Amino acid sequence: MVNYTSVTEFLILGFPEFPELQLPLFALFSILYLMAVLGNLLVICIISADQHLHIPMYFFLANLSALDICSLSSIVPKVLAILLAKDYNISFLGCILQMYCYTICVCTEFALLTAMAYDRYIAICNPLRYLDIMNKRACAVLAAASWIVGILESLPHNIVVSQFPFCDSNVINHFFCEIAAVVKLSCSDTSIIQTMNYTLGLFVVLMPFLLTLTSYIFIISTILKIRSSEGKSKAFSTCSSHLTVILLAYGTMIGVYIHPGAMDSADPNKLPIAMYIVTLPLLNPLIYSLRSREIKVALKKALMKTH
Repeated sequence: MVNYTSVTEFLILGFPEFPELQLPLFALFSILYLMAVLGNLLVICIISADQHLHIPMYFFLANLSALDICSLSSIVPKVLAILLAKDYNISFLGCILQMYCYTICVCTEFALLTAMAYDRYIAICNPLRYLDIMNKRACAVLAAASWIVGILESLPHNIVVSQFPFCDSNVINHFFCEIAAVVKLSCSDTSIIQTMNYTLGLFVVLMPFLLTLTSYIFIISTILKIRSSEGKSKAFSTCSSHLTVILLAYGTMIGVYIHPGAMDSADPNKLPIAMYIVTLPLLNPLIYSLRSREIKVALKKALMKTH
């Protein structure tokens, strides 16, 4: 007989394997969190305030920055509470909501990066019709579709997990309510969620990757046909920031999550996952700010107005 219990709350362990590093980790994550949130807020404010940045590429970038803030804010505040105040408790509903918010952000990010790849494809491969194709309505539809895809793709997983019965333990060996860590606590057959995870991986990671790869095959093919080296350099510079973010997003996702035993590991690689969650939203505004001449000019204008 299995003792099924109605779980009302979970205990999130955080980083008990580093007892002497609780305060240093709190300081590190606090600084990275503040830098990432302020950096992304700055990008959103600059794009909103400068009329010259009201173009498709920066519209999608503002959406990406808003998404990064949501992703960070769904996880990091609770991590900081665990590290500083030893507040390990989280309600069952709070855990499900945290899991859902994070999954939405991951799914939406890959959809949004795919929309940005399509934008770069039109800009380089069909520049004469760029403004006609990527008009305000098209941009709004692509951005809204990215968010809706993220919301709908994440919903079935969280509904299924919320219906699982849980047995003796309610201790989550992680620093947030990560799906795999929560599922391990269930007494029932969880093979359905594993099947759903593979399906989600197909739609969230593989399909956007193939669409993005197709866009960049056409982009690179078009750039190679440009005769002048100056023209090639100018064309490549328009998509270099996005390409860098794409490589970081897929590279870190594969390195942290998509490897043999990632879902079944009894001891998850918490620090690499934490750094993935915290640093990627910090790097996105830095990459676009450093590589985008328009953002740097708009930032200089904003700074000059304050003096």
